[in-house]
Amino acid sequence: MPDANKSWLRRRVEKAIQKALTRAYETVKVDPERFLLELRAAHGLPVASFQGMYSVEPPVLDTVAEKVIHGSMKMAAAEGAGFGLGGIFTIVPDFSILAAITLRTIQKLSLVYGFEFNTDEEMAELWIAAASAAGVDLGREFLEKNLVNHLIPRIIQRIAAKASTEFVEKWAGRLVPVVSSLIGATLNYYFVRGWGERAHAHFRQKHLALRRRMLEEQRIEAAQ
Repeated sequence: MPDANKSWLRRRVEKAIQKALTRAYETVKVDPERFLLELRAAHGLPVASFQGMYSVEPPVLDTVAEKVIHGSMKMAAAEGAGFGLGGIFTIVPDFSILAAITLRTIQKLSLVYGFEFNTDEEMAELWIAAASAAGVDLGREFLEKNLVNHLIPRIIQRIAAKASTEFVEKWAGRLVPVVSSLIGATLNYYFVRGWGERAHAHFRQKHLALRRRMLEEQRIEAAQ
């Protein structure tokens, strides 16, 4: 692909990703209560709230998280195969649905490890996790300088800029219709897997750190 065409495609992809993520941010949200019921029914978790996730053994949570990611990967692959038939002409609607699948996956992983997103600060933390999943290093200075209402749009902008470069390199084959159906399915599958695994690592690390702090506080209280 000539550099000029690649630059044009990267700009279009970046704009599409940013628009898709912004739309998903405004409209896509997992219902925590319903998801809790699903977790209890499908995995037999003995919890009455997401705070109860800290009483569940980490390997059990890891298994649940892996199943969440795998289910999203399959959904993304099916979506990529369908929209991939149109090649470059379906890249924008493809991003919209892929963004929704990816963000719902991150939200579910957050809940699996006991982190809800009811407040603005919690939503900001969710997007920090999304940035981590995208491989974007925000840095402490960036976070300290931005208020919550300005933070999320700027994080979305950073994610779009980072992801667009990756997409142009990996999705060039989608310029060929029909053949791009298989390519779209494969790339969507691995895209969600990559983001899901990085988000999984982010929330797992936070969960284990908080669990250790809670246990330490319990030991101190017991000793008093």
